[in-house]
Amino acid sequence: MRNMEFQGRKVGYDVQGRGPAVVLLHGFCEDSSVWDDFKTDLIEEHYRVICIDLPGFGQSEALPHPTIEAYADAVHAVVESLDLQQIILIGHSMGGYTALAFAEKHPSLLLGLGMFHSSPYADSAEKKEARRRSIQFVEEQGHVIFVKQLLPVLFSENFARSNSYAVDRLVHAASSYPAAGIIGGLEAMIQRPDRTSILSEAAYPVLFIIGEEDRAIPAEQSLSQTHLPAVASVHVLEKVGHMGMIEAQKKTQRIVREFAGFCLSQSKNR
Repeated sequence: MRNMEFQGRKVGYDVQGRGPAVVLLHGFCEDSSVWDDFKTDLIEEHYRVICIDLPGFGQSEALPHPTIEAYADAVHAVVESLDLQQIILIGHSMGGYTALAFAEKHPSLLLGLGMFHSSPYADSAEKKEARRRSIQFVEEQGHVIFVKQLLPVLFSENFARSNSYAVDRLVHAASSYPAAGIIGGLEAMIQRPDRTSILSEAAYPVLFIIGEEDRAIPAEQSLSQTHLPAVASVHVLEKVGHMGMIEAQKKTQRIVREFAGFCLSQSKNR
């Protein structure tokens, strides 16, 4: 892992491979290691893959005033430090929220945008209240208990039951994050605005990967955004929950690889 300074805090990131740049952003209570097995396929296909720990997760230090916009600024700081002129940006869940905030600020840098189990919608009042209860739980009971309850539910029931090692590995990693990072992530998601207009105005292809059994972002909600971009690639994964890069690794690798190739071909035709 490399690191750089952003707003006086350390941001960790990893760079592997050579070729067109693909930036992968993890979701809430994850870090860049969630892409460790997934990114191998892209590297072998001659892409330069950049995986970033968002502030407060993995090796990145928590920000004093975290927002999704600040996460996007941290991503841009890494992109700028690597002198990347154009990227394909793919975000999982909270990473998708961050990718949209990045797209709002830096649309000219994007060759393509991937919404990997994510959406552009602001939280409903009920969802905001649930996140506030989660903040209170972490403050009172600790973040280790919180992640032990949260992460198994992100997988489909069948996968979680038969792949306890994969679930436990995520729980172990998330248990090492500071409570401030987890609380910050919850607060940032509560505050984020609706960004459907970013998809409607996208001048680049947009990828949607949707889990049929996703309990964090239901498939029905995810499908409602797919008509927004002018050019969209939509994939619904059967019997998959919120963690398609793990639950359906080979299939999602192929989807992302083909999407990256399509984005490059489209950029040549512009």
